[in-house]
Amino acid sequence: MTLRVHVAGMRTGTDRAANAAAAVDLVEHAAADGAGLLVLPEYAAAFDPHGVGREHAEPLDGPFVRALEAAAARTGVHVIAGTLTPGEADGRAANVVVVVAPTGLVAAYRKVHLYDAFGHRESDRLEPGPADAAPVVVDVAALRVGVMTCYDLRFPESARRLVDSGATVLAVPAAWAAGEHKAEHWGTLLRARAIESTAYVLGSVQTGPGVTGDPTVVDPDGVVISAGPGVAGGGEQAVVVAELDPARVVATRERSPSLANRRYGVVPLPPRVPQD
Repeated sequence: MTLRVHVAGMRTGTDRAANAAAAVDLVEHAAADGAGLLVLPEYAAAFDPHGVGREHAEPLDGPFVRALEAAAARTGVHVIAGTLTPGEADGRAANVVVVVAPTGLVAAYRKVHLYDAFGHRESDRLEPGPADAAPVVVDVAALRVGVMTCYDLRFPESARRLVDSGATVLAVPAAWAAGEHKAEHWGTLLRARAIESTAYVLGSVQTGPGVTGDPTVVDPDGVVISAGPGVAGGGEQAVVVAELDPARVVATRERSPSLANRRYGVVPLPPRVPQD
């Protein structure tokens, strides 16, 4: 049985109520099209391209997640979306991706790799999730969907931990910062994670100023089967649609058994010690 998915390119701002309404509209659209899974971008609940932090956060039982829960219960669509929750200490927030099933909130992934690169310092405003937390992998129809987000895409170990936990699909909500070669990096890394994982990859993006990349679906052979029409940076919204077939994953892994042939595992590193 195939799974029809919607993967969004979506522009969100600082008005959380408006963002929630837009997200619910996308859930309704997915349901009307027969989709069983909708992937929304990182920071779908609230986003400011100049930086996000505790002022944009709300708890997991706050209005954004409650709105997604109600929409999922009403439509039967599973939803993956980025949000922000208040951090545990020092005034920072946590970058969290939630998985909402028709039965309610079933999982939440706290971003492990913070975007301290290309002149950005995400760790000034956000706290990292624990590297040794259990991977988030959920069943959606006959597929198993693993969750990572944005900068995690540059770390193949993140994808490998999800695959080791049974993932056949990798969902990657992102707010991919714009810059030289960055759009090329987005597309290349999505395909690389698909090839090495022999899994589908679903890349959802923020659109508008300061970000780049398009919503994209890649098959287990690394072939782009659905991609947005160059919306990122232009402030438009786009949804790409694909049918995911679990038999395709099985066939690819039989033909290209790189997961079975590997000789190394993945383990979390010890926490970094800040340098003076």
